[in-house]
Amino acid sequence: MTLLGRTTVNVVVGISVLYTLLPVMWLVLAATKNVDALFNSDLFGGFSLVENVTNLFAMDKGLYPRWYLNSLLYAVIGAAVSAFISIAAGYAFDKYAFRHKEKLFGLVLAAVMVPQTVLALPLYLMASEAGLVNTFWAVFIPALFNPFGVYLGRIFAQGYVPDEVLEAARIDGAGDLATYFRVAFKMLGPGMVTLFLFQLTTIWNNFFLPMVMLSDQSLYPVSLGLYQWNSSATVSPEYYPVVIMGSLFAVLPLILAFMLLQRFWKAGMTAGAVK
Repeated sequence: MTLLGRTTVNVVVGISVLYTLLPVMWLVLAATKNVDALFNSDLFGGFSLVENVTNLFAMDKGLYPRWYLNSLLYAVIGAAVSAFISIAAGYAFDKYAFRHKEKLFGLVLAAVMVPQTVLALPLYLMASEAGLVNTFWAVFIPALFNPFGVYLGRIFAQGYVPDEVLEAARIDGAGDLATYFRVAFKMLGPGMVTLFLFQLTTIWNNFFLPMVMLSDQSLYPVSLGLYQWNSSATVSPEYYPVVIMGSLFAVLPLILAFMLLQRFWKAGMTAGAVK
């Protein structure tokens, strides 16, 4: 690579890093300021970190911790179950032959192209018929099924689970379930983690579906709760520091998850690359 090429690459990478980090840096700095400092654009004045944290957990009789717990339940448990379902479905599509297999997989691929906002109204009508509107399950159940995850699950099964290994397990007398859980599932671990991280991010940032399904504030996830507070801030400016501090806390679980599971995630992203 020539010197000009290296310089161009470094410039592009540097701009990309700044584009990514500047909003985060602003969020960290803004979370330490009071209302006056925010509106006066005072970069280093108005330090009120402890006060902002205290107000965040006390605002509206302590709703934020409840929203945070809701998001953890929706996202962590939902992502784990969704990843398990996606991996199992993708494994079945790859390793088993059944009638209309490719046509059914084509429907899965078609579902990938359907925007989630389009599905919100049909999901609401179905939840209404089932009596689940304004309950935990109205948000939790739709998050369990991810067509893109099924597609990735098939790719991971192709890249990580050789047919010869499964055949050897069957020769040793293992049934289909034993072969999957004792042999294939262990090989699919990196793919499971990758799908978990993707779905964790999707569910954690989910906004439109909870807004449609929920009216009880105690069931809100963090994203919807902060949106409500931000709307109130136009009338009551004291909400602004609380919203910013809440936004800072809201990104921490995603950062922590990617840091802790980075090794498995990188392995999952390269599935099949050296097959």
